[in-house]
Amino acid sequence: MAEAPGDRILVTGALGQIGTELVSTLRKRYGRDAVLATDIRDPDQDSNFSQGPFAKLSVLDGESMERIVVEEGIGTIFHLAAILSATGEKDPELCQRVNVGGTVCVLEAARDFGLRVFSPSSIAVFGPDSLKTAPQSSPLNPTTIYGKTKVTGEVLGMNYWKQYGVDVRGIRFPGLVSWKAPAGGGTTDYAVDIFRAALDDGHYECFVSEETRLPMMYIDDAIRATENLMDADKAHLGTSRVGYNIRGISFTAGELADAIAEKIPGFTCNFVPDFRQKVADSWPDDVDDMSAREDWGWKAEYDLDKMVDEMLFNLSKNQSS
Repeated sequence: MAEAPGDRILVTGALGQIGTELVSTLRKRYGRDAVLATDIRDPDQDSNFSQGPFAKLSVLDGESMERIVVEEGIGTIFHLAAILSATGEKDPELCQRVNVGGTVCVLEAARDFGLRVFSPSSIAVFGPDSLKTAPQSSPLNPTTIYGKTKVTGEVLGMNYWKQYGVDVRGIRFPGLVSWKAPAGGGTTDYAVDIFRAALDDGHYECFVSEETRLPMMYIDDAIRATENLMDADKAHLGTSRVGYNIRGISFTAGELADAIAEKIPGFTCNFVPDFRQKVADSWPDDVDDMSAREDWGWKAEYDLDKMVDEMLFNLSKNQSS
């Protein structure tokens, strides 16, 4: 395999929920100019992305991607561009094209130029036949098109590692809770939207049932997990390298609403499930992350109370500024 053109970092889907946080973290660590943020849309004029290199890039444009890799001296790609679960169910063809086609373009560039790749997976890879606490080695029979594309992504990543030696790594992210960027069309978006509604309106109408329990994680833990996995010696990574289960917090929608109500007196929430309930019901309540803990020392830092405090503090501060 060829030697990488350089040691800079390229992030696809940089304006999304994970990318917004990851680009900032990577630039603090490696320097502003070391991280090239890319997306299919331009950033806002007053965003942090105006303070560092940015390029418009579609992950389906393999020729442009390879040109940028060479011209910008890229050594690692964090491939975050994807169509998420709720949006994917509405437009399955687009979901398949972006999530699978985009991943192939990234992996081909990595194979051609000797790049390292982080390509996240999701708890959506699990289906109704999974145990309530999904083990690392579990049948992957998702019912959603998004989940199926993420299974394909894991298979592709492992194939490129075994056949071509491409250093591909990934995490099966649970639902992510963050305050900097709006949620992007996922089934777990309620766990983000509820905080903004609590502060703005004092009320939220939740699109899943009160009893819906899902694996979740505060964004700071997710970014730290991403860095930890990419820092790990590849010799320590086992067969889970392209899709590690990582555990953060498991709670019901009702428990989240109650935790917020303890901090915001008078906050109310009613539960009106829509089509996303069926998607949520197909996923496990929790995951077993023993492999991540043993292979690269993973351990979450945020519980439900700490996450609620952080979300309300940061959103309130952001509103006041």
